[in-house]
Amino acid sequence: MERHGAAGNARRARWNLGFGLVAALVLIGVLLSVPGDGQARGCGGARVTGWRPDDAMTAELTRYGNDNARLDDWTGGDGTRSVRLPDGRTLWMSADTFLDEVHGGKSRDPGAVWVRNSGLVMSAQGRFERTLLGGTAQRPAALFPGTAAGDGREVWRWPVQSVVEPRRPGSAEQVVRVLLWQREKGEPPWIFGVPRASEVATFSLPDLRLESIDTVYAPQHTDVERRVLYGTSAITRDGWTYVFGADEGSVGGKASRAHVARVPQGRLDEPGAWEFWGGDGTARPSAGARGRAAGWQRDPAKSTPILVGRTEQRGATGTYTVVRRGDSWLLLTMDAGGPDGGGITDVVSYWACAPTGPWHGPSAVAQPPLPPGGARYGAVPYNPQGHAEFGADGGELLLSYDVNVMRSPSAIHQDVSLYRPRFLRLETGPARGPGASG
Repeated sequence: MERHGAAGNARRARWNLGFGLVAALVLIGVLLSVPGDGQARGCGGARVTGWRPDDAMTAELTRYGNDNARLDDWTGGDGTRSVRLPDGRTLWMSADTFLDEVHGGKSRDPGAVWVRNSGLVMSAQGRFERTLLGGTAQRPAALFPGTAAGDGREVWRWPVQSVVEPRRPGSAEQVVRVLLWQREKGEPPWIFGVPRASEVATFSLPDLRLESIDTVYAPQHTDVERRVLYGTSAITRDGWTYVFGADEGSVGGKASRAHVARVPQGRLDEPGAWEFWGGDGTARPSAGARGRAAGWQRDPAKSTPILVGRTEQRGATGTYTVVRRGDSWLLLTMDAGGPDGGGITDVVSYWACAPTGPWHGPSAVAQPPLPPGGARYGAVPYNPQGHAEFGADGGELLLSYDVNVMRSPSAIHQDVSLYRPRFLRLETGPARGPGASG
């Protein structure tokens, strides 16, 4: 009897040890596969509950653009993004930028000077004050200079999202890092350029002097549509900067594949510090394909798209925006691949509890109004961007959107409002609750 009891105890001990090992392995697997930082379990989600035009912000940029006190500053552009500086000013980034005189607050000369990029400085009181450019007053040039490909084709830089971070981890000195998309001239359908690299520019503070430009990632994919550029949005949280990107899928009229990377604060300009989301390990590889590593990966080639939308045909464009709302992540985009071509006019939203998803949606947000007469010219809205520094946490959100006329380029000179950003105020709330959907 005693011998039998001892044997039973031994078996139970072995079973407990085995169960403990299995449990430990499962726990390790979970810890390796979940996104970790940036995740809010059981979050309430986020959605847009209403909107109205922000006429005051649109009017302020109109005032600045029409002011002919200087003829080497911004009169129109797109690619609109912003970052709040430590002293209360706001640095805005603009991609293709027109300069020169505006006649009667309405038109500019067809041959007006333009550059590939610029910066705009807004005072702490909300007044646009100056344009950041390269070159000289007599010969203005892009803030971020371009170059040429080996065969002489133009290579330019478009600024995307910016962040303020320590110069190096733990440093008391802060700098501005501006993410850039490097592109080169291409043939249709690549009329907006062939993607070449994601870069990071560093500005000193408070004088906003451009110090350096560093390449952090150069996509190698032979299929141009699959080349990913990072920086359409960037959010700092829990010691990491999460940098969102996308491939060129929306060039063909469908959704782009969204991607996300993360970088420790203070190291955004260091390519070796970047990590790329490789998925949660639940996706089944296609027949004959090797399984992919899950979690955060150093190798950018192992980045796995974060599915935004229920299918790959409908989701985000390549210029979506992500903001934090309460305990959740809110993504806003033109409705790429939307039914009946609605994506060209409609902003929709998705939400997630972590930057890696899963993303829920789409939910309708708004049909951004065009400038007066814009519909007659065939103007279109695009590039919706959230500016979280201009709204209360979890409440209102400032959203910009760009306007352009693709089929009649001369229209944007006849009416300068047809190539300027406009603004909305969005009301946001939890996605889960009475009346919520998505």
